[in-house]
Amino acid sequence: MKYLCVIPSYYPAFKFGGSVTAIHALNAAMARAGAEVTVYTTDVGLYGQVESDKESIVDGVKVTYFSYFPGLDFLGQTGWHFSPSMTSALIKNVKNYDILYLPAIWNYPTLAAAICCRLFKKPYVIAPHGSLYPFTFSRKSWKKLPYYWLIAKKIIWGAAAVHFTTEDEKEKTSANLGFSGRTILVPNGQSADEFSKLPKANKLCQKYPELKDKKVIFFLGRIDWIKGLDLLAKSFALVLRKRPDAHLLIVGPDENGYEQKIRDLLKKERALKAATFTGNLTGNERLEAFSVSYMFVLPSHSENFSMAAIEAMAAGIPVIVSDNVGINREISRNRAGLVVKCEPAQIAENMIKLLENTQLVEELTANAKTMVREYYDIDRVAQLMISELQKTMNKAGKSQ
Repeated sequence: MKYLCVIPSYYPAFKFGGSVTAIHALNAAMARAGAEVTVYTTDVGLYGQVESDKESIVDGVKVTYFSYFPGLDFLGQTGWHFSPSMTSALIKNVKNYDILYLPAIWNYPTLAAAICCRLFKKPYVIAPHGSLYPFTFSRKSWKKLPYYWLIAKKIIWGAAAVHFTTEDEKEKTSANLGFSGRTILVPNGQSADEFSKLPKANKLCQKYPELKDKKVIFFLGRIDWIKGLDLLAKSFALVLRKRPDAHLLIVGPDENGYEQKIRDLLKKERALKAATFTGNLTGNERLEAFSVSYMFVLPSHSENFSMAAIEAMAAGIPVIVSDNVGINREISRNRAGLVVKCEPAQIAENMIKLLENTQLVEELTANAKTMVREYYDIDRVAQLMISELQKTMNKAGKSQ
């Protein structure tokens, strides 16, 4: 199978979100499984870290980081990712691939790739990665709705299939758009081996000595309103009144100065001194954050999957997620964590439950590790994706 993934930003541009990392992990696993995987992307966010407009090999994946035109920044943070050099490459090379994978909606590379697929009669798969959730879709609707009706709707409905990562995303997105075309349901994957032997948190505790001998409540992700950090701050303050040994660890990059708002809220709740903000952590430091943590909490207002929750489960840390996190159904079904409403009192109640019930913690973490191995192992996920893509190609071939 010759497979081309066209994506606006790509590994190692971690700051653009967890989905970029998940897509690269899937691409690399598919390459190990025998697929010929190529990626066309832009050099946005990489600032000289990669050689532009030239193919390189990244973990067995052929990647070309095309230069993009920054003069359209008024359209968004990255100027819609307009790339003339990528356009030329697509026109020249799309006919050489069996199927294209487009894991984004609101950008130029997806538009260019979809048009080329139509011209050369090549099937393509759209993967919205949560961007078409009713809640997410409604944000900045003044900009999204015109683009959707003029461009994106045709791209989505013209796809050979739409790839969703959770049952929740599939049902809510399909209902919101009235979509009735072919869908693929394949989750994001994770290498459980990475979290099987976590390093001791010696360096992290030296850097942040306030973490020592505490029951650390861990958040990992963008410091953004959509992640429910306002709820987490209020919930943690309630927990702290009953459990002064609790400590809140917030790891992730600040978005638009939202960290200061959370600091102010914690200060108002008299809980700021029991909270640590580290900014973004990578490599061994990131793994040490898992090692030092007692539980992981993600009370997002809207989230299609959550790689951070999967990583926590693989690491043997009990998780609490809101019912707005896409994998909430899978977690509940496998009793692999606790699912809560976006209400501070309920979130706090469940955090205290984990702090005071070691038997429950042992049960949840054992179930979570089993769930990650059985459903989210990256090599298993890659095989499932290859199978679904082959089915999609066969169906598309019959309809032409």
